[in-house]
Amino acid sequence: MSDHHPRAIERHCDVVVIGGSAAGLAAALQLGRQRRSVIVVDAGEPRNAPAAVMHSFLGRDGTPPSELTDIGREEVRSYGGEVLDGRVVEVARHGEGFRAELVGGHAVVARRVLVATGLVDVLPDIEGVAAHWGRGVIHCPFCHGYEVRDRRIVQIVTHPMALHQAALFRQLTDALTVVVHDDEGVDPDGLDALESAGVAVRRERVSSLVAQSDGAGLGVEFESGAVLEADAVVVGPRFDVVMAPFTPLGLGRASHPTGLGETIEVDETGATSVPGVWAAGNVTDPSQQVLQAAADGSRVGGMIAVSLAHDDLSSGRRQSSNQADWDHRYAGDRIWSGNPNGALVAELDTAAPGTALDVGAGEGGDAVWLAERGWAVTASDISTTALAVVSAEAERRRLGVECLHADANALDPFGGREFDLVTAHYASIPRTSDGRAIRNLLGAVAPGGTLLMVSHDPHPMRNPIDTRTASRVFDPDAYLRVADVEAALRADPAWTIEVAEKRPRPAGAASASHHVDDIILRARHGGGSRSR
Repeated sequence: MSDHHPRAIERHCDVVVIGGSAAGLAAALQLGRQRRSVIVVDAGEPRNAPAAVMHSFLGRDGTPPSELTDIGREEVRSYGGEVLDGRVVEVARHGEGFRAELVGGHAVVARRVLVATGLVDVLPDIEGVAAHWGRGVIHCPFCHGYEVRDRRIVQIVTHPMALHQAALFRQLTDALTVVVHDDEGVDPDGLDALESAGVAVRRERVSSLVAQSDGAGLGVEFESGAVLEADAVVVGPRFDVVMAPFTPLGLGRASHPTGLGETIEVDETGATSVPGVWAAGNVTDPSQQVLQAAADGSRVGGMIAVSLAHDDLSSGRRQSSNQADWDHRYAGDRIWSGNPNGALVAELDTAAPGTALDVGAGEGGDAVWLAERGWAVTASDISTTALAVVSAEAERRRLGVECLHADANALDPFGGREFDLVTAHYASIPRTSDGRAIRNLLGAVAPGGTLLMVSHDPHPMRNPIDTRTASRVFDPDAYLRVADVEAALRADPAWTIEVAEKRPRPAGAASASHHVDDIILRARHGGGSRSR
């Protein structure tokens, strides 16, 4: 699951979600709970990035936006969904589905697409507005108005719709000044009503915003040279929707009734004009705050799940959520050497043979190596394509390897059988909120038997990347982690942990395109309580 693979990788899933803020993550959560394979691609450019905290989100009021995103990502991952740091540059039709090209060369092929990219605020061309945006310069009375109540608020009107917020800000302070920077189309009766209600109205163009020397506010500097001091400045941005990646699809868009920009056009279910493509959140409605965007994403995610369910019912198809992804990866030339993994050789080279279950066997290097040393091996994998490779290689070598098509997250994937050795090397088993795969792995180890689990060190895979030039292709935290299994073992007195460490990956046993460290966990089941 490394991001340093030397060749471009094509992932396959049910739904690719483009945009990983509130709407996209909420949709992914709904879909994950419906056992759909979901990949979220997030460029890390949320509309609310300049804001320190968000408001009016019931139960999360005052939470930093980044904290909500982190929580949402973990919730999505707990149902097997992946969140990839990256950027989609093009989405086009691909057979019966779609292909999303990512910056850096990787791609995601999906049956459905959800556009949750949000909007880009286009700020007034006034010097200093961008520099103070989201802090001293605000735009929404519901998002930030309460925090500047009773303060000196200056609202700069740059288009007719901006005047509609003045009554709301008047409710928050009696020190409101409305500055008409551009009076084209501005309702004069509306200005008269404000003045009659005691609001100061100033008709003069603004040249810049300047920070006050005490750092406590902003100065609104006019073209005349006069300066009006303010504790907060309100502007009404226009907005834009990023459409370039969707040009090949001919995605429909509509002018917003305010005349301030365009949105993606959707029906009442969130479906766009392109069958199979959906949209949710600010990209369809710029008025949505975070709470509404999350609700919209959740609703549209449910609609996509309904769509997929009806398609699968008609076709009679029902396969494990990520089987298609791994079947595709194993369908071409061999992607690994076929040699055993180095940690397996190091840990078991002198072990007495018995019965062995190789979970996530892949192309079978470990299973074949064990069988050659006298083990009675069952090779288990979610991919039937991979198991066909294992079976063919075992037959070629005249070895008796049993191949078992099983999802480690199923209710009873191994048929209640117990083995002297259960091994899982770099097995990409999606995490679940109830830890079912952990119970299945531990429950398959016979009393006195050994569990050997090995994974890449995930920490280098979490290093920040520049999504303008690169994209990740796997999310290490979406898969079962050695640390998760170790925690379960330490909580069960029937287990003794013999090895739990990080060490350099052995050279020569298995081919690797780059150096990684291995995380090794070896434990012995002593009998007594079971971990099912």
